[in-house]
Amino acid sequence: MTEPNDPPKPPTPKKPERDKDGGTGTAILERSKLQRPSLWRVVMHNDDYTTQEFVVHILMIFFRKDPTEAHHLMLKVHITGKAIVAVYPKDIAETKVQQVTDYAQETGHPLMVTLEPDE
Repeated sequence: MTEPNDPPKPPTPKKPERDKDGGTGTAILERSKLQRPSLWRVVMHNDDYTTQEFVVHILMIFFRKDPTEAHHLMLKVHITGKAIVAVYPKDIAETKVQQVTDYAQETGHPLMVTLEPDE
């Protein structure tokens, strides 16, 4: 019998239960290799109506380009007729194209932005 002032005894540790294969029941999970999503290019096309300032604005707002890079890309679109402005996984690229197209239409600009697979 224990005395009222005796400290309680710690619980006795249990031995791990073994399964029929002699293991401890801990499963080993294998990692499967994840494939990176395919990338898509967002391409901006030149037209005779959209202002250069608006294109720079779009590049800064929707594609987070700094003013210098946005201006450089705008000139590339203007001179060559089109330029790759960003590369994203397909769902993000589609969203960016839709956002830019909607914004351009709302503001009265015929700016065209398309997608193409990144090779």
